[in-house]
Amino acid sequence: MKPPPFGYHAPASLGEALDALAAAPGGKVLAGGQSLIPLLNMRLAAPSDLVDINRVAELDTLHVRDDGVRVGALARHARVERSAAAAAVQPLLGQALRHVAHPVIRNRGTVVGSLAHADPAAEMPAVLAVLGGTVEAASARGRRTIPAADFFLGPLESALDPGELAVAAFFPAAPPRTGTAFAETARRHGDYALSGVAAVVSLDEDLRVGDARAGYLGIAGTPLVLDLTEAAGHHGDWAAAAAHVRERIDPEPDIHAGAAYRRHLTGVLTERALNAAAADALRKAED
Repeated sequence: MKPPPFGYHAPASLGEALDALAAAPGGKVLAGGQSLIPLLNMRLAAPSDLVDINRVAELDTLHVRDDGVRVGALARHARVERSAAAAAVQPLLGQALRHVAHPVIRNRGTVVGSLAHADPAAEMPAVLAVLGGTVEAASARGRRTIPAADFFLGPLESALDPGELAVAAFFPAAPPRTGTAFAETARRHGDYALSGVAAVVSLDEDLRVGDARAGYLGIAGTPLVLDLTEAAGHHGDWAAAAAHVRERIDPEPDIHAGAAYRRHLTGVLTERALNAAAADALRKAED
């Protein structure tokens, strides 16, 4: 199929990109295009204009700091996945990115583009949400920072206003004695997950569980984050935490899996991911 007609803009600077978006509030931003192009070809999206930001070099950045990782709008999945510096500061990024589609998709798709697309079945929204990260948006009117908790409004719906461009995302660093893990199950390798879990476990000075939380993909209209600290207890009863999750979630059935199966699967993945994250936290505490 062919996409509907649209105006095409190829800005060479961020200012030019923002001007183009301001002049075409019904336009869409093209970065990796791994989600947008199929939508256009199937005529599920019909923007008036496409603003291709691939020539905006100032957006092709990956800054690793002590407090976290700032990913620019043109940083490809593969670049972030393979960054040893990023993994040292926030390992959940690489752990989750390895599950994104196939290598050819990760070589072109962008982390920030995945966030802006706001697909609740995608890995990056769940990671940003469970870490309490932020998205930096820019427009001709100025800039603002949007917390992950406020960014995802519904399936394929973000808090970006018309004319706004997501220029970066910030993933906070893992605190001391904190471990992370990611687990998902898909019908075929590279498919969207039937359910997925991004887990974060922090230990206190006595090496007891001080904080346990998980971010979920594929089971709600937006990334779901659950605090599982109380359910797991200080000694990390991950089976109890998984049972708590099964009671809390209400997944929708579809042609790939029924609600009961998704609920059961999510509990299994929760226990598995929390156990791995706790083991990771203990290793770091003992190093």
